[in-house]
Amino acid sequence: MINGVINVYKEAGFTSHDVVAKLRGIAGQRKIGHTGTLDPDAVGVLPVCLGNATKLCDMLTDETKEYEACLQLGITTDTQDLSGSVLSRTKVEASEKEIREAVLSFVGEYDQIPPMYSALKVNGKKLYELAREGKTVERKPRRVQIFSITVLAVEMSGNGEKEVAEDEKNNRVGPIVTMRVECSKGTYIRTLCQDIGEKLGCGGAMRFLKRTRVGCFEAEHAFTLSELQEKKDAGCLAEAVIPVDTLFTRLRKVCVRDEAVRLVQNGNSLELRMLAGKQQEPEEGEQLRIYNKNGQFYGIFEYDRKTGRIKPVKMFLEREE
Repeated sequence: MINGVINVYKEAGFTSHDVVAKLRGIAGQRKIGHTGTLDPDAVGVLPVCLGNATKLCDMLTDETKEYEACLQLGITTDTQDLSGSVLSRTKVEASEKEIREAVLSFVGEYDQIPPMYSALKVNGKKLYELAREGKTVERKPRRVQIFSITVLAVEMSGNGEKEVAEDEKNNRVGPIVTMRVECSKGTYIRTLCQDIGEKLGCGGAMRFLKRTRVGCFEAEHAFTLSELQEKKDAGCLAEAVIPVDTLFTRLRKVCVRDEAVRLVQNGNSLELRMLAGKQQEPEEGEQLRIYNKNGQFYGIFEYDRKTGRIKPVKMFLEREE
């Protein structure tokens, strides 16, 4: 069984579930999970966990994310992007300076209402399922954080008749803003686009979305499904698998004595004397990477100074399915 993480580049037209299903076929195993839904029309980074690395899914979902997005001003849709039904078209009166100021005003924390077309569940049912049934339910605002926004371009719309006609043909009724956004988990870029449009009084919808980073996983180092299939056919799929312990290199690496191996394998806490070699006493709450003398990674342990023991936080024992 493969244990580790593959940095997948999700292409347009695939759901996150599609990626997992196809990767199960490529890897030849069922124990696989993704680390956060990406819209079918969106592209970019989707880390996928295999084997014992599936225990990382919740941790990677919590990581900060970076996106490149195109915002179309002057239009609103029921899905908050251009894949949905148009609800309104409004002439954009704002200048480029006002547009840039409105975009940058969202840096920081703000309360965002999740869109109806999302995978969030209400009473056990996904919001997008309710939306497809024509239902709208109340959603509570969620506090999200926009760490930074870089406005890459503001393309103002033309004024000539030919330009206006072409704009309308392409669902373009106003300026297009291209931006890079770094944000916390749970942030919907579609909703951010709509909220920027509302602030400008003209509405807005997302034209394009690319997730460029999830934590330490970057788009330039990601593999498409076809590239992964090619690696599988060439017998070198392992080259794309990132070992679990490499995601914790910021933590101190320690090995346990042979007599403590069974305790570790059973998920027990350890006394400091059970660590191999001369060890500096950890700080209170310090987390450590635990290995055996052969280099097998067991998991993450945390030091409790009150008891003088290190306790398991997350175990990654390699077990057969």
